[in-house]
Amino acid sequence: MASSALTDLASFERSHVVQAALRALAMTTILLVIYFVVPIEHRPHQSVVLRLAVGLALFVVVVTNEIRLISRSGRPMLRAAVAVATIIPLFLVVFAWIYLTMARADPGSFGQPLDRVSALYFTVTVFSTVGFGDIAPKTDAARLVATVQMLADLAVLAVVIRLIFAAAQRDPERGDEPDGDRPPAIDLRK
Repeated sequence: MASSALTDLASFERSHVVQAALRALAMTTILLVIYFVVPIEHRPHQSVVLRLAVGLALFVVVVTNEIRLISRSGRPMLRAAVAVATIIPLFLVVFAWIYLTMARADPGSFGQPLDRVSALYFTVTVFSTVGFGDIAPKTDAARLVATVQMLADLAVLAVVIRLIFAAAQRDPERGDEPDGDRPPAIDLRK
């Protein structure tokens, strides 16, 4: 799969690759700006399960939409790269937001107080399985959410990424791309 992906990538014009890279960078930047700028309301009565369900539902909707966009794209491999650059940061931001709201609702949830940076840092250490141990969940609710993240990490890496690249490997001659996303056809009869 990797060698065919590199072959497919080599066939694109440099401008398409640059545009895809800029789109991917823009999506990651937008998600991080939203995470750092949007105020987090203090709602200790709001269920952690509700927060987790809303965050994961949003994630599933975005993944589904990204797979649909890949399957309709005239350049599915480049669209898949943009999708990964959207999905992974979104996944991390969703869990960072959950950890941050948990820490604000109950400051004893983690081994140290969490701000936006430390919540994102903790999320990335769990995602990458590094787990330095400087921040650790201290309450059962925090441990359960970290466990859900660990299991979801496996699903994202094993299933979601595979779905994205499977959608990108489809036959580009299928003809279901929207006109605006399909490269112009060349008429050889002239």
